[in-house]
Amino acid sequence: MSHFSTIKTKIKNKPELIEALQLLQYNVEEDVKLENPLDHTHKQWQVDVAVGDDIGFRWNAQTETYQLVTDLETWKQSIPPKRFVEKVTQQYARSIVHTTAKEEGFELEEEWEMDDNSIEVTVTRWV
Repeated sequence: MSHFSTIKTKIKNKPELIEALQLLQYNVEEDVKLENPLDHTHKQWQVDVAVGDDIGFRWNAQTETYQLVTDLETWKQSIPPKRFVEKVTQQYARSIVHTTAKEEGFELEEEWEMDDNSIEVTVTRWV
């Protein structure tokens, strides 16, 4: 029997989570119920952010983070769940840097994706 599992993340901001998923070219929906037809109890999970009908993120008030909710046994993505979380987290960090830089009065000058998949960002601010 397959069932939904939760995977911890360090993602805390919903707008940047949504932006990260959109940067990865996922269609994002908010406030969705995920239902697993293979689960005989037909348990539904309410998620704050969903990509598809079997992947979502829900707020965990105890840890103050969004957790990934998915069925690991029926995972349909082209990459493993761990790599999916890494890619989302990287784009989330990129979004946080952009948001924070803008709030602090910086402008994005350049951004590069390096051969090792790291991202280098240059921001400037006139003083």
